Amino acid sequence: MRKHVIIVLILVISISGLSAKKMKIKMATLAPEGTEWHGLLVKMGQEWRDATDGQVNLRVYPGGVVGDERDMIRKMRIGQIHGAAITSEGLTEVNPQYSVFFIPMLYQDFSDLDLLYEKLGNDLVSNSEKNGFKVLLMVDVGWVYWFTSEPIRTPEDLRQQTIFSWAGDYRTAALWEKSGFQVVPLAMTDMLSGLQTGMVNAMAFNPMYVLSQQSFGITKYMLDMKWGSLSAAVVLDIRTWNKIDPIHQERMEEIAKNISVDFQKKNRIESDSAIDAMKEYGLTVTKPTESEFEEWKSVVEEMYPFIRGQVVEENIFDRVMEFKDELESNL
Repeated sequence: MRKHVIIVLILVISISGLSAKKMKIKMATLAPEGTEWHGLLVKMGQEWRDATDGQVNLRVYPGGVVGDERDMIRKMRIGQIHGAAITSEGLTEVNPQYSVFFIPMLYQDFSDLDLLYEKLGNDLVSNSEKNGFKVLLMVDVGWVYWFTSEPIRTPEDLRQQTIFSWAGDYRTAALWEKSGFQVVPLAMTDMLSGLQTGMVNAMAFNPMYVLSQQSFGITKYMLDMKWGSLSAAVVLDIRTWNKIDPIHQERMEEIAKNISVDFQKKNRIESDSAIDAMKEYGLTVTKPTESEFEEWKSVVEEMYPFIRGQVVEENIFDRVMEFKDELESNL
């Protein structure tokens, strides 16, 4: 009898030890260490650890040390890392519907983005999960503007530049070329060296990233025209997520949601601070006239037949066009 009791106790202790096994989540991001986006991940990891009594520990690999965003998704699929904090570019590998954020000049106000999340948010998240990825938070991280080594005002000016394009995004590169623009695809981790060597001299990015990379010393001209919005999300491999205790999952989701809400509010208020900081160090900002702005819109609308079905999935493109009038009413 005593022997049986001892065996039962050993089994109970063993099972308890297994259930209390700590999990280390390896997460990668292009965001350099010390940036707001990197700080968000660090804070989230600290709160996850506290909320799960140390059972879930997040290790962040910043600055693209794991590779470009497509590399991150590939390494998540084979289990080398478990999560990534990525932009719309990487998110299209998670769910092609995220390409909706690639439609230029469609979004000109934060209310535009709120409407987009309201209309498509559930589909973006649920279809990502079907593809094997858990979306824990999704935010917009800043407006995208053109930064160039020579001043531009019109589309024809941009045609004289060489545009950076994400390596692997062949559809967008083809779109630019069909519209008469010059592009050079590069890995994001090679962008700065591409600028330094003159391989590229124009890029569409949000100011916070340009400031953090110090690339405005080369692309010292900015066109004050909202080309688009850079959206980002934190995703986990669904296999990793499913290994986490459901009680811990609930706490982690709540923490991610609260952090994203706070980040979103702060980021929208301070979205222009990076531009002001770069202007102090020589950035020249040019604002297009009303007629120049309309010229840009005309060029973009001429791209629509190429964007639909080639860059953005047809059904998503059509849904966005259905509420395009609502978006434009916000202007």
